[in-house]
Amino acid sequence: MISCAGDEIYANSSSIIGSIGVIYSSFGFTELIKKIGVERRVHTAGKNKSTLDPFLEEKNEDIERLKNIQLDLHKDFIDVVEKSRGSKLNKSDVELFSGEFWSGSKAKNLGLIDGIGNAHEILKDKFGEDVIIKKFEKSKGWLSQKLSSSSNQVDQIASILDERSIWQRYGF
Repeated sequence: MISCAGDEIYANSSSIIGSIGVIYSSFGFTELIKKIGVERRVHTAGKNKSTLDPFLEEKNEDIERLKNIQLDLHKDFIDVVEKSRGSKLNKSDVELFSGEFWSGSKAKNLGLIDGIGNAHEILKDKFGEDVIIKKFEKSKGWLSQKLSSSSNQVDQIASILDERSIWQRYGF
């Protein structure tokens, strides 16, 4: 959904693209707490505050309410994709909005993305060889800067020591 905010969408051929759906997952622990002898105590203000609590039995009305919300959200998701991708979408092959996902190459054929490649290649192709691609990385700590070398192991040790020194300020 976030990618739909862009004018164009690119991905690597091995990217996973799609998954246009809505999911809710949880666990049910009612039998477990009975088995180990735990008494569940829940106090709420509001009749529906404990909806789908994993320690309580599911209620049909809660599941129905959740499914209706999911349908609303799924419709919104589909609308965003259709508005963003418009006539680029190729709906003849498969059901694009089933939650299924595809490789980047297949997603391009389906119109979910505009092209295949990494950011560096695409920016150079679009804006020429003189484009400056600025990388944003975690800044090195003082110790890492002093001990920086061609040895990745030294850099890793310095980074660990930097991080430990930060946490020691807070008593850890």
